[in-house]
Amino acid sequence: MSRYLDSLRADAFGSLLTDAAVSVGLSGGSAEATSSDADAEADSEVCRCSVAVESPTGLGLADRCVLVVDADDCPGRGRLEAGPACRATVVDALVERDVDAVRTRHAGRERTYVDAALALLVAAGRFVERAAVHDADLADRARRDPLSAAHRATGRAGAVARIAAECGLAELAARVGAEGAPPSEAGESDAYERALDPFVGPTISRTRVSRRLLPGARVVSERSLPTGAVARICEAPSGTYYHLTPATEGLDADATATLATAYDVLANGSVGGGSRAPGRAVRRVAGDDEPIETLSAVLARHTRGLGVFEHLFADEAVSDVVASAPVVDGPVRVVVDGERFPTNVHLTPGGAAALASRFRRESGRAFSRSSPALDASVVAETGRRIRVAGVTAPASDGVGFAFRVRDDEPWTLGRLVAAGSLSARAAAFLSLAVERGSALIVAGTRGAGKTTLLGALLWALPAATRLVTIEDTPELPVESLRERGRDVQALHTDAVLGDAASEGRSSDGFAPTDALRAALRLGDGALAVGEVRGEEAGALYEAMRVGAQGHAVLGTIHGDSAAAVRERVVSDLGVPPSSFGATDLVVTCTRDGDARRVSAIEAVETHGGESSFPALFARDAGQLRPSGRIERGESAVVDRLRSPGESYAEFLAALGARTARIDRLATTGLTRPADLDAERSETR
Repeated sequence: MSRYLDSLRADAFGSLLTDAAVSVGLSGGSAEATSSDADAEADSEVCRCSVAVESPTGLGLADRCVLVVDADDCPGRGRLEAGPACRATVVDALVERDVDAVRTRHAGRERTYVDAALALLVAAGRFVERAAVHDADLADRARRDPLSAAHRATGRAGAVARIAAECGLAELAARVGAEGAPPSEAGESDAYERALDPFVGPTISRTRVSRRLLPGARVVSERSLPTGAVARICEAPSGTYYHLTPATEGLDADATATLATAYDVLANGSVGGGSRAPGRAVRRVAGDDEPIETLSAVLARHTRGLGVFEHLFADEAVSDVVASAPVVDGPVRVVVDGERFPTNVHLTPGGAAALASRFRRESGRAFSRSSPALDASVVAETGRRIRVAGVTAPASDGVGFAFRVRDDEPWTLGRLVAAGSLSARAAAFLSLAVERGSALIVAGTRGAGKTTLLGALLWALPAATRLVTIEDTPELPVESLRERGRDVQALHTDAVLGDAASEGRSSDGFAPTDALRAALRLGDGALAVGEVRGEEAGALYEAMRVGAQGHAVLGTIHGDSAAAVRERVVSDLGVPPSSFGATDLVVTCTRDGDARRVSAIEAVETHGGESSFPALFARDAGQLRPSGRIERGESAVVDRLRSPGESYAEFLAALGARTARIDRLATTGLTRPADLDAERSETR
């Protein structure tokens, strides 16, 4: 907070005011803000709030403190923007010390004051402390009405004017005045609505959602979500952003209080457990005229689900959600139709810790200082499958998450062709290679589409081929393959156990290397490894060397070319060069903005212990084009792929027919697995 006020004195306030209150808002406002306001203002001369300073524990934020205000017994309801008496209580507490946030709670609703609103309250506390000795009356006024006190102080010469400037109070008051009429007896309420606009939500939320639009913003598009929330794309002077109005925004004070009581009932275990427990808790405490179904859904969302994040995942246009560490320093960001936007949602440290605890519990994996990275999968309220990547200290400045929505429609090679990720000719070649038992590695950086391509290749396996998959985070289309009658054995591993083994530490569980050895003992069939990252590489390449009983061996690895993959596998992972030589093909994926494409298909040819990587397909002028080696008969890989008795010309004819078939399916939109099966039946 001292850095914030220092920035005011340096006249660098502008960008820090973006979350401050403004008079531009959504029509109607919140139900809580409009109910019983007259009663609160009538009793604003009385405050019965109790205050305490709290520091979060177990979150790596020991130096962060929050002023928590319990306003349940206060007629002002802890609404600092409306109640001078509550304002005075908070400023009195801030005379003693600075804090990183002020949070008031009343009847199950929480109001959080941060950024510019917090700066005004802290500046008032500093001013009161220093100005009391010079002008006790003005200092007392600053407790209840810091804006008018600042204007009076700046109109004088001497110590109080200097103190108002040094504390940042004068600059803050000037900013509020610049956005509307200067505060006066008549305009005080409006001025404080602008200056002290809080994040408002139920106490169970663990997120902060700004209700009002940013200054000068306009709504570009708006859509209602299945969860009852409303999503808007807004344009503001600072840029385009995503504005979420949660379902709780429409709850009145009585409904919010019922929600808090139901949460207590659920927490004490008196209604049992299971997915129906939130509904039972609400029905136990709700009145007949309250929105029981809505409250039950909200309680389940915040206790069994992902809280406010469920609204984001309910938006079909959202593909990614990111909360970067430290979460207190910035908004949650989303990717909407391929474009990245900030939102009006902020995850609190407690919210981040709650999510981390849930992901640990559901994945069964460690997520702590000794294991600061997490990879897991969850299912959202709407049924969408979400991949979660998490980091925590000491790898980052606290807990952070990146969520990606997983496409429920399986990717096939034809669908990738339709999306422009690879050409029909390249897809046909890869299809034949997998069908005929190739040893193939898919390479690329994180997010380049490696797993998507690997999953698409699995549909090219003959329908009668048994498949064993090995993954630490389930991403391959195992269930879809089974639904289409394929024989698939999935093995789940823990990458952390592989790390422990490589470091000589003992641990319980199924390590990747053990899984690979088990897969090789499970009988004939193809093998697919989700990601090769450790000592299991040796077992994988041994499987390639022996040919996995004549079936395809597939895997993904980080690398941006065949040469880079060999360097990583041989030099970093300790695989003998002779074993790496068993690889037939390396397919490299790249990410270009939000597009993911195959950039190269390279053969692996080994002569005298040395490997070369002639390109069979390479991207040129935005298109994945053949190099001509296959057509000229210069590919040793094709010799290995040809069936017994099949001539090179016959292989090329088969490749041409497969190319035409995939191109036809992609052009007509017949890219689902069912379409592939139907087409295969017709061509038999």
